[in-house]
Amino acid sequence: MSEISGTTSGGVPYTARAARHPGAPVVVAWHLLDPPNTPAAMAAALPLAGLDAHLVCLGLPLSGPRAVHDDFEALLASGVDLVTEFFGPMHEQANDEFPAAFAELHERLGADPEAPLVVLGGSAGASVAAEVAVTRGAALGLRATVLVNPMLRLRPMVDAMAEFLPEPYRWTDASSAVAARMDFVARADELRELGSPLLIVEGDADEAPFLDAVRAFERLEQAEVRYVPGVEHALAEWPGTDPAPQTDAARAYDRIVVDWLRPMLAR
Repeated sequence: MSEISGTTSGGVPYTARAARHPGAPVVVAWHLLDPPNTPAAMAAALPLAGLDAHLVCLGLPLSGPRAVHDDFEALLASGVDLVTEFFGPMHEQANDEFPAAFAELHERLGADPEAPLVVLGGSAGASVAAEVAVTRGAALGLRATVLVNPMLRLRPMVDAMAEFLPEPYRWTDASSAVAARMDFVARADELRELGSPLLIVEGDADEAPFLDAVRAFERLEQAEVRYVPGVEHALAEWPGTDPAPQTDAARAYDRIVVDWLRPMLAR
């Protein structure tokens, strides 16, 4: 089967492709908000070249065709509460809609019911992948988790956006509760208890809130962390909505991920 794109019966945008063999692993991926920021663009940036795997890239809620605002700048200018009305609902909804989307596309691709599962995400999509891993991984026999340029902590990222907001973000009990759920440094033990391997790939020129959280996670010695020299946050050229030729950074990330996954999935 060649690559297919569309929307699931539950309204989740996707791009997917079948492996050569039904029993090959299923890799479910969520894109970044920076490029690549759609399922099709994510599949082009990180195609897992050379790995026989069913690939399912799912769209994040409140982004792409499900976005409420024209772009992120318009979102910031709108006065929306970034935590309780954007990042929190995006995270929660993506986790909630995963089981039905996964089951539907698993069947459509003809994947074997016993095919091993890998979850992969970039930036905000990495936060979703981590949430799906800890809340659903045990039931689904999760084999491995891959996080690229991940948003492991929401609070410092939101605080760092102060210069782009009409005024610095004011934390409340409600928004602090959302940030606590999305703090995967604090929740690292939940990932460890899964017993499945975790890879983090991070650009060493990424923004401080991302790098600092990855370094904090690395100190816990619960993941294999690879730093890619000179790479910032985006893994595709702007605007990052359409499939495009791989950047050098994306090609390097894809090679790292495939080389790491291949022996994990051969077990």
